[in-house]
Amino acid sequence: MDGPNLWIVLALGLVAIGWYLTYTAARLDRLHARVQGTLAALDAQLVRRAEATLELANARVLDAASALMLASAASDSLSAAEDEDTDADRQRFSNERETVESRLSEALGLALTADTLASLPGAGGFGDDIVSRVRATGLRVQLARRFHNDAVTDVRRVRRQWAVKWFRLAGHADLPQTVEFVDALPHGLRG
Repeated sequence: MDGPNLWIVLALGLVAIGWYLTYTAARLDRLHARVQGTLAALDAQLVRRAEATLELANARVLDAASALMLASAASDSLSAAEDEDTDADRQRFSNERETVESRLSEALGLALTADTLASLPGAGGFGDDIVSRVRATGLRVQLARRFHNDAVTDVRRVRRQWAVKWFRLAGHADLPQTVEFVDALPHGLRG
């Protein structure tokens, strides 16, 4: 290869490398934005679940002990949501928030057994509407958590690439973490 052709090949190689690095950095930025969006969606679904649970607890369709247990767990969940850091760059929930949400799921499991649901007054009435809303919000929490954890997995996969590490394409962004808490629906509310 003579001189001018070599320079052209080198220039094209540098342009290709520059394009690849720019593409990867933009992709990583979009993935980080997706993580923030899915975390916000999960937060909103958790608040809706806590509100529906609190409404069920106050509806006077459950026994007093179950209603008190659900009201306490739902109130703790709402308080944790208010106390959670509202920073836009947040990539995860605190461990305390995950614990509180697990406790709410466990309280729902203890209070809404199949026998309890079968004995609710007024079949097809107000109690059934609230229970179906608790079920729907529980399903949406499961989906939102799954979407968030999938987004985190995608970010981690891209950040493991050699180009991202060598050229520090992630900048100073924290590595996002999956959200882990018990989100199982009570047996009485499943399918």
